[in-house]
Amino acid sequence: MTPVPLPHDLPQQIERALQEDIGAGDLTAGLIPQDARGRATVITREAAIVCGLPYVQAVFARLDGRVQIDWHTREGAPVAVDQMLFQIQGPARALLTGERTALNFLQLLSGTATAAHAYAERIEGTGCRLLDTRKTIPGLRTAQKYAVRVGGGHNHRIGLFDGILIKENHIMAAGSILQAVQAARAGGTGVPVEVEVENLEELRQAISAGADIAMLDDFPLADMAEGVAVNRRAARPLKLEASGGVSLDTIRKIAETGVDFISVGSITKHVHAVDLSMRFDLKEI
Repeated sequence: MTPVPLPHDLPQQIERALQEDIGAGDLTAGLIPQDARGRATVITREAAIVCGLPYVQAVFARLDGRVQIDWHTREGAPVAVDQMLFQIQGPARALLTGERTALNFLQLLSGTATAAHAYAERIEGTGCRLLDTRKTIPGLRTAQKYAVRVGGGHNHRIGLFDGILIKENHIMAAGSILQAVQAARAGGTGVPVEVEVENLEELRQAISAGADIAMLDDFPLADMAEGVAVNRRAARPLKLEASGGVSLDTIRKIAETGVDFISVGSITKHVHAVDLSMRFDLKEI
């Protein structure tokens, strides 16, 4: 796969994670002789799409540059139950101090990538793309959105600053879909303008208003297919995004209606952390 660019704030995420775990110092690791060296092996106890190798590297590099990691997999690769992910060796204190932070990142991001991959795989060949949402773990949005891309999905807007999504409350405050879209255009931000619509009439209004994208919120499949047909007949068709009630069982049928995108909040919101195990050998090496 093409390498996914790393989050710009990865160093800050590592720093915050280590600080909240170590605080004023690792009291337990202090029981180990300062010159002791060790080694460990990390395996996965379940099948997954592995994600987070750069985070693991960064954690141990931050703690002690003498730590060496020998990877037995690559970012975005599928791994099987009991498969070895990496071997690590170096100063024992650094290995013990960094274990939990490194594995926290690896299990969370692998879980996110695995979920994204499962959904993306279901719609392969349809031309429809899987999108994530802003339903992420606070402070780890860019990390999870990175993992979504590693798993084969695509990112919706990162935050409130790089796209406009006009929802029901915005429409009520503005007065109408047309007025809301006009206000968005008047702002001159140049970002995509998306309107959440709840029925076919609102979709027609979004098309007439000149939005860029319409989010079909909880549309029945029949209405969704009709909405795709309505949009295709328009002089200036929009991109269509389906959202709401999407599951692994329904996503293929939704994609086959012809929508351009399907957003799934659960891939980052209900993430299942992959079960990993680090086995230590703290003998002198």
